[in-house]
Amino acid sequence: MLRPQASRCYFGAPVSSDATLTEQLSALFDSERQTRKLHDAVAAAADGRRDALLAAITAAIAEADEQQPDECAIRLTCIARVLGELDGAQVADALIDILNNEQPEARHEAGEQLKGLAFDRFKEVALAVERAVARLTTGSPALLELPYLIIEIPEPGVTKLLERFLKHDDADAVAAAIEALVELGDVSAVKLIQPLVSDPRTTQVEDGEDEATVTVGELAAEALSLLHVEL
Repeated sequence: MLRPQASRCYFGAPVSSDATLTEQLSALFDSERQTRKLHDAVAAAADGRRDALLAAITAAIAEADEQQPDECAIRLTCIARVLGELDGAQVADALIDILNNEQPEARHEAGEQLKGLAFDRFKEVALAVERAVARLTTGSPALLELPYLIIEIPEPGVTKLLERFLKHDDADAVAAAIEALVELGDVSAVKLIQPLVSDPRTTQVEDGEDEATVTVGELAAEALSLLHVEL
């Protein structure tokens, strides 16, 4: 929320709070215009200096992780928006790296940009997701985000991608993939979920306003029920 600054005097006349707010809004507009110009200038560097730009982005992502939360969120959000102007394997990997951060604002922006890239170049994103499932360890935030993100892409390869999450060591990632498959409503996923019915690993699920602990097996059984399959 904008707060009026202390009154200032010009030639002895006090500046009203409304005038100060007008000045602040004007400065905000100027700042946004400058931000957009800088964004366009950085993105334009991909023409002729793509490798240098991606190297700078990779370094900036690593540096952002060392900053305070607010600063980290600002940097990663800006980087995600620049990445949204590009394409390629390294771009998709970088967006997933940002999606793997703890900052909600940055993760949201990375998810939106990754989804946009997937609509245009699904294979690039699909391969990046496969690499992510292979390289990300238990507890990685991106493992919980990606299943819900990819089901929004109308591509036949989505179920096959989710199968990789079902085989991960992270029980929460498995649970996310099960829930995503139910949302997808793909009956062919039944054969992928059935082997998990006896899985004793536990995960947290929302139960109204609270959370409940259930086994992956219980979640799988419920999923099969929702997909109208008798055990």
